[in-house]
Amino acid sequence: MSKQKEILRGVVHPWYCDAFGHMNVRWYSHFFDDAAFHLWPMYWGSHQKMEREFGVHTVTASANIQFIKELVAGDLVIVDSMLTRVGSKSCTFMERMLHVDTMEVHATYETVEVFFDPKTRKSATIPRAIGKILEPQIVDPEES
Repeated sequence: MSKQKEILRGVVHPWYCDAFGHMNVRWYSHFFDDAAFHLWPMYWGSHQKMEREFGVHTVTASANIQFIKELVAGDLVIVDSMLTRVGSKSCTFMERMLHVDTMEVHATYETVEVFFDPKTRKSATIPRAIGKILEPQIVDPEES
């Protein structure tokens, strides 16, 4: 089984490109944000299930994009994900945007997801049942 989980496929439309002929930075965010909605169903379960069973969900506390190689109109992309850290109240994911034809990495997106209690509006400890499922899925991105 692959260490990465595919969470999105897309196409670079001409209207995503700027005056320089490559995909504008705003669209990288668009792809990565859309892909991030699939993280929890792929790793554990939906936010609705998390809130129903444990009274928490997650929020993105930080996001960092690294632009590696430009994409142009017509390029097909895959976004995959790796869980790279699980703490007591948060975890870190690394998403990669790859070109379908070459599988080269064109951008990365590292996010920290904090468990959050919507009633108290504060961070919460990761429920033990979720932590037990997440911990074996941790990947060292240097080994991928």
